[in-house]
Amino acid sequence: MKKWAIAAVVYLLIVIGSYAAYDSFFNKTVKHGEATSHETTEKVSGHDETSNGHGHEGGDKKSGDVKADFVYNDGKITINLNDPNGKPVDELEVNHEKLLHLIVVDEHLDQYYHLHPVRVGAGKFEISHELKDGAYKAFIDIKPLKLNYEVTPLAFDVGGQQESHSHADLKADETFVKTVDGKTVEMDVSSFEAGKPITLNFKLDKTTLEPYLGAAGHVVILNEDADQYLHVHPLNEEEPIFETKFDQAGKYKIWAEFKQNGKVRVFSYVIEVK
Repeated sequence: MKKWAIAAVVYLLIVIGSYAAYDSFFNKTVKHGEATSHETTEKVSGHDETSNGHGHEGGDKKSGDVKADFVYNDGKITINLNDPNGKPVDELEVNHEKLLHLIVVDEHLDQYYHLHPVRVGAGKFEISHELKDGAYKAFIDIKPLKLNYEVTPLAFDVGGQQESHSHADLKADETFVKTVDGKTVEMDVSSFEAGKPITLNFKLDKTTLEPYLGAAGHVVILNEDADQYLHVHPLNEEEPIFETKFDQAGKYKIWAEFKQNGKVRVFSYVIEVK
């Protein structure tokens, strides 16, 4: 009887030990599989987030940040893109027919330039463009394939060190009807409330409207201090209707670009978001 009891206890201990070992191994395997699956999901969602044509933030799929160096010298702009280790970043996604969009504004937000530097080497872009003396900010708009990147203002001076990069307060427009070179464009704003989607509908002569960089137009928006940047593309390729959102109240300057009869014109507006 004692032998039977001892044997039963030993058998029970063996079964329990075997089950515990199996459970431990199985859980580790499942957890490892879940981590791998989650990492893959992050990579896919990160790519989707950066390919919608509106955002400029990197996805979770990416590691490290791109450092963008901007130099203006005697009418020549040079841009170098490097990873955290100092190596050139050359894998960029084509965004509306270009690898790199460069926006340059002066300190008063009066002068506006939308340029497309040409790649001349690994992670290196150049373009010639004369600027008047003054203080400026540059916005380098790119979509790296493997690294995080967020568009930030890069302040620089032309013609010597400027006293400041400040400017007079913007004044909201009383009318959103603007005429450039005989072409008139009216902007209809669905709302002026911060934190909610806002539709910008531009009314113009569509019979002369041509695709510009693969779209019906482009819109760039800066806040009054020129430290918040938005590059918005149309909801579809045929209609000059844009949707965006202003996270904070304040005054914003909007530059809308349209190509009509072979010429690109820029129409600017100032709005105040409550």
